[in-house]
Amino acid sequence: MATFTSSLPDDLLALLSKKAEELKLPKNKLIEKALSIYLDQLNRAAYVKSYQKMASDKDVMAIAEEGMADYMQQVDK
Repeated sequence: MATFTSSLPDDLLALLSKKAEELKLPKNKLIEKALSIYLDQLNRAAYVKSYQKMASDKDVMAIAEEGMADYMQQVDK
C-alpha cells in the first residue's frame, strides 16, 4: 500500500476525527471508504450523462428502436 500525505482544513479534520471516533475506525480507513464511495458516484454520474447524451442522438435512438423491434419479434415467437 502506498503512502499519501495531504492537508485538510482544521474544521474538516475535526469532523473527520469526531466521526472516526464515533465509528471506532482509524481516520485513514474512513477516508479510504469515503473516497471509494465518492469515486464510484463520479463514475455513475458519468455513466448517466453518457446515456442522457445518447438519448438526444437521433441515430442512436433509431438503432435502439430497430433493435427493440427485433427483440419483440423474438419474444413473440
